Amino acid sequence: MTIFNMQATTGTVRMIRLCAAMLLAMGSNLALAQENAIESISANQQGGNVILSIGMKNPVTKPPIGFSITNPSRIALDFGATANGTGKSSQDINLGDVRSANVVQAGARTRVVLNLKRALNYATVIDGKTVVVTIEGSGGVAQGVNASGVVVPSANAPAAAAGPQLLRDLDFKRGANGEGRIVVDLPNSQVGVDVRTVGNQVLVDFVGTGLPPSLRRRLDVTDFGTPVERITTAPQGGNVRMTIDARGTWEQSVYQSDTQLVIDIKPVTVDPNRLPGGQGGQGYRGEKLSFNFQNVEVRAALQAIADISGLNIITSDSVGGNLTLRLKDVPWDQALDVVLQAKGLDMRKNGSVLWIAPKEELLTKEKLELEQKAQISDLEPMKQEIFQLNYQKAESFRTVFGLDSSGGSSGDSKSRVLSKRGSAVIDSRTNQLFVTDIPSKLEDIRKLIQKTDIASKQVLIEARLVEANDGFSRNLGAKLGVTDLRTLRGGDSGYQVAGNTRVAVGGNLTGIGQITGQTPDTGDGYTNSTLVNLPASGINGLAPSSIAFSLFSSAANRFLNLELSALEADGKGKIISSPRVLTEDKMVAVVEQGVELPYQVATSSGATSITWRKANLRLEVTPQITPDGNVVLEVDVNKDSKGDDTRYGFAINTQHVKTRVMVENGGTVVLGGIYQQVESTNVNKVPFLGDVPVLGYLFKTTARTNNKTELLVFITPKIVADKTSPTR
Repeated sequence: MTIFNMQATTGTVRMIRLCAAMLLAMGSNLALAQENAIESISANQQGGNVILSIGMKNPVTKPPIGFSITNPSRIALDFGATANGTGKSSQDINLGDVRSANVVQAGARTRVVLNLKRALNYATVIDGKTVVVTIEGSGGVAQGVNASGVVVPSANAPAAAAGPQLLRDLDFKRGANGEGRIVVDLPNSQVGVDVRTVGNQVLVDFVGTGLPPSLRRRLDVTDFGTPVERITTAPQGGNVRMTIDARGTWEQSVYQSDTQLVIDIKPVTVDPNRLPGGQGGQGYRGEKLSFNFQNVEVRAALQAIADISGLNIITSDSVGGNLTLRLKDVPWDQALDVVLQAKGLDMRKNGSVLWIAPKEELLTKEKLELEQKAQISDLEPMKQEIFQLNYQKAESFRTVFGLDSSGGSSGDSKSRVLSKRGSAVIDSRTNQLFVTDIPSKLEDIRKLIQKTDIASKQVLIEARLVEANDGFSRNLGAKLGVTDLRTLRGGDSGYQVAGNTRVAVGGNLTGIGQITGQTPDTGDGYTNSTLVNLPASGINGLAPSSIAFSLFSSAANRFLNLELSALEADGKGKIISSPRVLTEDKMVAVVEQGVELPYQVATSSGATSITWRKANLRLEVTPQITPDGNVVLEVDVNKDSKGDDTRYGFAINTQHVKTRVMVENGGTVVLGGIYQQVESTNVNKVPFLGDVPVLGYLFKTTARTNNKTELLVFITPKIVADKTSPTR
């Protein structure tokens, strides 16, 4: 078997990962109908630019989504609802700085990847059934060229701006498989991005891009539990550099969709029987070597690799055969991996010693070892141990031990941690476990209890319900009357007021009558006549204040009586309710206070019965402490009060808030509020006279009301400091 140069450059690996991630994101439903297809790809060179014409089956309505990377230099174009009708997956171009084009179909989409010698700008235009891609070759801005060779503006070419384009946003989140995902919102889809790995860092350069002050920061994302520790974004010359610090064993994948760039840092589980590099690691790291053997024995090739790597290699007697080996500048761990795959071999690593044998031989040996361990466990002596639980209930281990309510085996062997001969007794009174099993199983149970029998964190939740009332009322009114004493007394002598006063002032018309003699107290049987009777009404059971005037002639025989009344009320109130409750993490807690009110309900027989309903203040909350120290709360708050008394019982005024929110430890958040404002103005007046400016107030009464009510719900969670758990 001839092995050719198998060296995989870092750029190629990165591009493969990028394409794989994008293909996975685009889906794999091959049953989708394709609206269009790529039928041909042709290229020609005009001046310093390379013109690539992509022929489509049907006319194109919108340009493809494209992006470029600088290391390795690639341009990728995504065609939606398009199939690969060229019949091939790659095509050599070799014009200018364009090497080749790869066409990959995934589901309903097709991607065209242009492999370049260096990073270049590009532009795309649509000309009927042809998508024309112009790739610059002399450093100028690329323009679109149609099929006739006429230069036209590009639909994708970015417009010239006075300053550098700025990154729009930066976000970090944890993926479903524990990967750290950095999402960058680019200013446009043609920003040059250079992604490379240096040690335990991933460096991302955004070419020709600026950074707004709000994104110049360092994010510490260690608490998310991903390989990513820190993300530092800072300007560097005319570019922006993002430095991603990672830990452990990981691999990266980068893909872009329109203006959104996604960088995934995925954790990699390393097989202890494999070398650090290769399929289980992050690339091959061994010293590079070159071999050129013709029909050499496999043992000799392995010996040569052992001499260079410094490892101790033990080869099974069943390893044999010859191979032809031609390797140039290949890491030794990659060369070893290739030789093993070519001859159907596998290895097991123990420190610096490698044992190499055929795969079937290794699997057979491991199977025999497992069978021997199983036989030993059937003969191993049993031991008994007592476990005292401090925080967990002993009954919670019943399903773990596979026991039913009577203490016998439940028959569910999947969740059973005991061996076939093992048994357990649960004592709920003393909260102890009496376990009898082999020593290895007892050790497993001991580790399980150490991990689960721990004190749960507690959270103190304080809710504050603030109900504010602001009311304002104003009532204005007047009484107006006229009296002629000559008519009342039957003569012209009139009635002389003491002191010959022509104006009398009092609290109301009745009091004025006492002064002027217009009341029945004079003995004349007089009753004052009122022309306008529109006094101000009371507020909250309080009578309005009033002032009265009586004007008459010098002969005291004609009277004009006027009474003005007014009342203004301004009230402010605040009700603060502050329920508190302390509970464990992920445990429901309820606290309530109030009264139960009766009301009538009809029964099926037609009779009535009394049912009680609560009108109380109630707080129900379930806290969940997140790994980063925040608290997620499921809150249900009721603020009910007794309402009006109806014929069937009391009505209940209900105020209710139910939500789910995340709050930082010790922070306060406003869950919601209800704001209500009622404004009313009532005017009663004498027609026409009540509309006269200024004097119209004597012929009308005005009542104005403005009431405001507001309810706000605040909540504050506090994580109670942990107490030291007793040692076992």
